[in-house]
Amino acid sequence: MTMSISLTCAPCCWGVDDISNPHLPAWTQVLDEAAKAGFQGLELGPYGYMPLDVGVLSSALRDRGLSIVAGTIFDDLVSITNRDQLLRQTDEICGLLSQLPRPQKTRSLKKQPIKHGEDGPQAPYLTVMDWGHDERDFAAGHSDRAPRLDSTRWQNLIDNIRAISELARDKYNIRAVIHPHAGGYIEFEDELAKIVEDIHLDTAGLCLDTGHLLYAGMDPREALSRYWQRVDYIHFKDIDAQVYAEVMKEDIRFFDACAKGVMCAIGQGAIDYPAIRSFLAEKGYRGYITIEQERDPRNAGSILRDLTASRNYLLQTGF
Repeated sequence: MTMSISLTCAPCCWGVDDISNPHLPAWTQVLDEAAKAGFQGLELGPYGYMPLDVGVLSSALRDRGLSIVAGTIFDDLVSITNRDQLLRQTDEICGLLSQLPRPQKTRSLKKQPIKHGEDGPQAPYLTVMDWGHDERDFAAGHSDRAPRLDSTRWQNLIDNIRAISELARDKYNIRAVIHPHAGGYIEFEDELAKIVEDIHLDTAGLCLDTGHLLYAGMDPREALSRYWQRVDYIHFKDIDAQVYAEVMKEDIRFFDACAKGVMCAIGQGAIDYPAIRSFLAEKGYRGYITIEQERDPRNAGSILRDLTASRNYLLQTGF
């Protein structure tokens, strides 16, 4: 049986993480350059970046031969008072995703079938990430000094994730995938283990990100193996070991570390992608892999070069 695997990208490669940033490129530029770099799919990026008008976005995607593989909730998942906003975002994002053409896979590997991809939840996904807490942002990558949630606030986070995931599933048939992210309250190994324990697999899966795993002190290949039965979707990025060592000595926000170049083109950093490729081939992964490289949007000169380098490296490595 043929196993499909598709490489896509995300607006964070252009520095699109905070829509209030005045230096963001136009969303049409992101689409143009994603297509130019050879991709056929990408993510929506943060809520409010790409238009929610299905006609406008569908036309722009169709003109460039692109599709959307995931939307994003990137917000405070801890505050119970934020529930209404989170559900409004979920409604609007999933309402859009459900009306866009389903993405098509573009590459294949021949391996044994497993539960992922065509045998499991289909793209587009809704990636769910916690964000917006200074006390954790400045402790990104430092498990020893990062404060943890007490039982009440952790339960608030769990309840918010369940509400988002159930709305996406029950109203739109869209799979929510929880994404551990540097600088949020789901980052480190103990928090990932607890999320898997507290959120049933029928409610949400995981989107594991190789770069965020390494940034948080985990081995990406080992983490993928440990949580494989919960993984529906994967993000790839790479980390410049020298810059990482430097920013770990600083009191610095995660995206300020990204502005210093802690994320680099895939194949130029510390992550062993041949080993990850062997693991995914062994497991027969048949889903999507989204390339990311967070940066300051003002550092735009190398975007196309880095995206092309990342994509070419992965293709040469057998993805």
